[in-house]
Amino acid sequence: MRTLRDADAATDQAPDRVLRWIIIIVEYAIVLSLLLVAGVVLVHTVYEFVRAQGPFSTIVINAIDGILVVVILLDIAHTVFGRLRSSSFPVRPFLEIGILAGVRDILSASAHLTLGGTLSHRDFTNTLTSLAFGVGVVVALLAGLLLLRWSRGDADADADG
Repeated sequence: MRTLRDADAATDQAPDRVLRWIIIIVEYAIVLSLLLVAGVVLVHTVYEFVRAQGPFSTIVINAIDGILVVVILLDIAHTVFGRLRSSSFPVRPFLEIGILAGVRDILSASAHLTLGGTLSHRDFTNTLTSLAFGVGVVVALLAGLLLLRWSRGDADADADG
């Protein structure tokens, strides 16, 4: 036999259940959107690579840059999807995505320095600043990743891969 207290508890859980389903729907929409954007970027990158004219090294650098953007988007989609399955918020994958994005920026800046031809003093300074900032971000994220690994213990970190 249900009591008044049981009825109140069931009523309180209904909005929570609805909110939880709305969040799940939005998260799946985010994953699908990321996959769609990754597909569009990949198709655009391949199209530009095939039809591009100019120095081959520049064309290859642009293709690598586009592919790295696709990898970053797929990593984000995978992380969000993993969050849906585990109902927890993983920090490690976002650190790894940040490291990948930082490496992409480093590659882009170094390619600009190497293949950019003659650069004005201002462009050279801006590119070096971007390169230094990218290296700093990657080092900081790597430190965060190591700190996370050490704080969880070697057994937990090894289980994550």
